Amino acid sequence: MTVFLEHFARQLAPGVHAVLVLDQAGWHDSRALHVPDAITLLPLPPASPALNPVERVWLYLRERYLSHRVLNDYEAVLEAVSQV
Repeated sequence: MTVFLEHFARQLAPGVHAVLVLDQAGWHDSRALHVPDAITLLPLPPASPALNPVERVWLYLRERYLSHRVLNDYEAVLEAVSQV
């Protein structure tokens, strides 16, 4: 995660400050990370999947493209969701 944050910070234009909204996964703990000055980490409250944008994407994909199907492998999953 530290490597990602460093690479991400280098992509920001000079003077830009980014706020990243994160779930509370163990590797998102800012105490264990080196967070560049141009980035602020904003953790979501515990047990709040409705606030996590990625959870909304997964819900959409599951409801419309992945439910009630048997997919043989990873490539089949990619094929199913790429038809969005």
